[in-house]
Amino acid sequence: MAAKRLDAIIFGATGFTGKYTVFEAVSVLKGLSWGIAGRNHEKLQGVLKEMGDKAKTDLSQTPIIIADVNNESSLLEMAKRCRIVVNTAGPYRFYGEKVVKACIEAGTHHVDVSGEPQYMETMQLKYNYKAKEKGVYVISACGFDSIPADMGVQFIEKNFDGVVNSVESFVHMGVKGGTKGLGRASLNTGTWESAVHAIANRSESQAIRRELFPDRLPDFSPKLKARPPFSRSTEVDKVLLPFPETDRSVIMRTQRYLYEHDKKRPVQMQAYLTLPSRLAASVVVFVALIVGIFAKFEFGRQLLLKYPSFFSGGMASRTGPSQARMERSFFKMTMKARGWPKSDRLAEVTDQYTSPPTKELTVRVTGPNPGYGSTCVALLSTARTILLESDKMPDTGGVLPPGAAFAKTSLISELEKHEHGIKFEIVANK
Repeated sequence: MAAKRLDAIIFGATGFTGKYTVFEAVSVLKGLSWGIAGRNHEKLQGVLKEMGDKAKTDLSQTPIIIADVNNESSLLEMAKRCRIVVNTAGPYRFYGEKVVKACIEAGTHHVDVSGEPQYMETMQLKYNYKAKEKGVYVISACGFDSIPADMGVQFIEKNFDGVVNSVESFVHMGVKGGTKGLGRASLNTGTWESAVHAIANRSESQAIRRELFPDRLPDFSPKLKARPPFSRSTEVDKVLLPFPETDRSVIMRTQRYLYEHDKKRPVQMQAYLTLPSRLAASVVVFVALIVGIFAKFEFGRQLLLKYPSFFSGGMASRTGPSQARMERSFFKMTMKARGWPKSDRLAEVTDQYTSPPTKELTVRVTGPNPGYGSTCVALLSTARTILLESDKMPDTGGVLPPGAAFAKTSLISELEKHEHGIKFEIVANK
């Protein structure tokens, strides 16, 4: 007798992100049937015991499925066992495509927390039409990269009451009460490895995008110009550096989709990391330059991956951040939108405004533990939303960014329900 099909399976559950996804699943997937998957049955049992004790819940009867990224038949069997695969097994550049392929073949939805633009855009290029044909949603960037930013833009547009021309986001990450005694590490080496390979292969993105989007979007004015590095923002009174490209690339994919399918004027976007001083910003730039140079060469990448703590300035470690640090870490994203009131709306989406923007809206998006708390809640919330609200999602499937997929769903409300969820609020409306 065939086993009953589960609602969701968390794949890669023995990894650092995976095991905390199991912990959050106790509350986020409440009322749904779910299991976990990976290569080693004993380790999977250990995760259920550890996270069950942490959640004060008996997880001993949770289904365990054995699946290995190097065994494609096992991936297919796993995908056939559920309605959606929650994939935490990165780096996705190396391990993601086989899981996506298995899910599409099985007619099973797929979500992951990739922050790797090359992987995400390659999946859209190769599998979008196949996913539509099978009625399957494949959605990446469902963690800190890039739910706060992409859904933040959707939140802005729903509350702007007019036409949004541009959005600037200012990201602050910190630890309540300071970091003394908590250890310096804020990343696990799995996250570090994904970042190193994304940096090393950044040049691939342009070629992928030219093939994925052969037609350029129209130019809309006024043009949003990037602020210079080390400038100080009056909005948050912090020194700015350009934020890594994941948020912006994901948002622009969403905006292109909405322009092509809903005839909506695309929002321009720039993202910035905020720091307390130019000295702190200089240290970040120095570390980023070293990593960028080393990542270009095979030998350099080997060193970066062998000595993550040294090359990251202590931010990455094989054991990941301490429990105390995770409990006290947080992020705050301030998003400032500019545009025109409803009364100034133009007749056609391609029409150009001749007057500068006269309306502003400022939104704040906040959450705890961006790496392994908010990220896990966001990932599971996207899975729950697909299972329960697919009738509110576009087309019948496809490889989509979060903003395009969830614009008309209640994902934001779902995110706000949970202790480690993400909050969206309006702080100024002019």
